[in-house]
Amino acid sequence: MSQPTIPLSPEVLVPRLGEYLVQKGYIREEDLTRALAYQQEQLERGRSCLLGEALIELGVLDRATLDRAITEQIIQLRNALQAANRNLERRVQERTQELQRALERLSELNKLKANFVSNISHELRTPLTHIKGYVELLLSESLGPLTEEQRHALKVSQRSVERLERLIEDLIMFSLASRGELSLKQEPTDLVRLVRLTAKPYLARAEERGLSLSILYDENLPRVMADPQKISWAIGQLLDNAIKFTPAGGRVVVNLKREGLKVVMVSVSDTGIGIPRHRLEEIFEPFHQLDSSLTRRYGGTGLGLSLVREIIEAHGSVIEVQSIEGRGSTFRFPLLVAEESCGSESDASA
Repeated sequence: MSQPTIPLSPEVLVPRLGEYLVQKGYIREEDLTRALAYQQEQLERGRSCLLGEALIELGVLDRATLDRAITEQIIQLRNALQAANRNLERRVQERTQELQRALERLSELNKLKANFVSNISHELRTPLTHIKGYVELLLSESLGPLTEEQRHALKVSQRSVERLERLIEDLIMFSLASRGELSLKQEPTDLVRLVRLTAKPYLARAEERGLSLSILYDENLPRVMADPQKISWAIGQLLDNAIKFTPAGGRVVVNLKREGLKVVMVSVSDTGIGIPRHRLEEIFEPFHQLDSSLTRRYGGTGLGLSLVREIIEAHGSVIEVQSIEGRGSTFRFPLLVAEESCGSESDASA
């Protein structure tokens, strides 16, 4: 059996009409009870009847009084809605102002952090330069002959000094990027030559870890528009990570391949431990490592990939990462061609 249709009337907009009519003295409680019972009877007969219509049909209320009561309630509802909207707008404005103040404070704290990092980094650089100089002086035996044990100890110290020097440079670059002062000097750049020079220091590290490091590139690869120093630093960071996270017997490959007329794609691939799919974005967060435990196996500040992305994006490019956990990762980014050329693929050991 189909439900009776509710008549279209302003009354349908008014909640709890009966209580309002009683409260205002238009009807009595017993009138409301009788009207509700009448409504139920009409519903059982298959006829829908609103409360106001029931009151009129029972002779308890006239149409003019009912319309006046409904109008009063609609006005009250409208006024309440307007007041609620004004209150909501005021609260939104207050929260917006609070958020703005919080963002300004956060920006101020970020600047303070960047300045602190920059100042500390520069202060560390001076004594480190002295240590580095004296280690090199001792290794050259300018201050006297060395035993093999002494030479070995100094070489260990030298490697540690170089590592600390790289960390300080990372911190300085991070502070520049945080303050928006990461300036570029883009120029036509021989990418093959740049990558060969960048990869050279990593050959010994790869060999020590039992890895192969090679470069694949197109013949007659065109020059690209880039800041050679910063792109070299970014590729070096990608190589450092690839070597760090690839076990013995694995392979690290730098691939330089022309794509179309205007782009050279740079990629660094490894056969290392890989990255879980749901954590790919985390690797670009500054001071963040996927393994943050005190006993973590791999060292580092967690700045490298964050700065790599800053540098790549400053070139108007974007870095992408593809990874399969346990099988390796590939980081790739495009650079714009500076001059036209064409070529074929070859393979050369770094």
